[in-house]
Amino acid sequence: MTRAFLTGINGLLGTNLANDLLQSGYRVTGLVRDRSRYKGIEHSNLEILEGNFDTDLSESLTKVDVFIHVAAETRQNITDYSHYLKVNYEATIDLFQMAVRCKVKKFVFVSTANTMGFGSLSDPGNEMKQIRPPFRSSFYAKSKLEAENYLLSNKDKIDTIVVNPTFMLGAYDTKPSSGKIILMGWKKKVIFYPPGGKNFVHVKDVSRGIISGIEKGKSGEKYLLANDNLSYLEFFKRLNKVTNQKPLMIGLPKTALRVMGYCGDLLRFLRIKTSLSSTNMSILCVNNYYSNHKSKEELGIDYSPVDQSIKDAVDYFSGIDFGKD
Repeated sequence: MTRAFLTGINGLLGTNLANDLLQSGYRVTGLVRDRSRYKGIEHSNLEILEGNFDTDLSESLTKVDVFIHVAAETRQNITDYSHYLKVNYEATIDLFQMAVRCKVKKFVFVSTANTMGFGSLSDPGNEMKQIRPPFRSSFYAKSKLEAENYLLSNKDKIDTIVVNPTFMLGAYDTKPSSGKIILMGWKKKVIFYPPGGKNFVHVKDVSRGIISGIEKGKSGEKYLLANDNLSYLEFFKRLNKVTNQKPLMIGLPKTALRVMGYCGDLLRFLRIKTSLSSTNMSILCVNNYYSNHKSKEELGIDYSPVDQSIKDAVDYFSGIDFGKD
């Protein structure tokens, strides 16, 4: 039985991944700060370990075959890059080195598609393209890329693969995280949408992609886990179809988003936390599209339609009271 150690087990991807690993016959140890926040399935082969990145995991890792690092700082309102660097880069290095010392066989790092260059519908981004503006200025993407570079340059110490999901949707988005885009348009009489677009993928496909990466992935490789390239308008039309709603759709002009970004930059200069920034507003204006060719060919992933991921997210959110912690 393959033994896996998983960080971020209480998040959108971590919960789905833990469920899928257990159902695939793995023994799973999950790291979480607060056990009560884990909402996945209970299983005889699951062990929940309370702790953080500073916890000495050596005793647990001596029994592990694969370390899967999912947890990350993804919030967009933090104004200091050093925080992203500490969590997404320095902590990753510490965990990697701990895995090496404990003779773990494989290290899987969950990064982001935005460390690669995006493209258009006719020429989407892929694993060979370099990061492009505005993501070069994104604290989150920069910190993830630094971690990728370190891991891949040290792949001789342990089998190492990097997976790069695009925008994930599905069940178990307890915070919510990326599922906020669903809540922005669901049950709304008016939907305001930005002019750009992005790639959407079912979180279950990312989870299955990681498991395929463990079993089939080549050390030192990066794999984009991506599916549907859609403009924001097209995405909200899909949401409207799934939820059988007919809101008024209003496009946000680039000029308005730029002004909002400049206002956010001023607030950040004053050390006021906000997700508004020139970088984040610019991201909403580009067509952030990617190809899944490599992951389909090498990992054998059969991707689900985006409508299914929307439906699964809506069904999950229907049972949550967001007024409770």
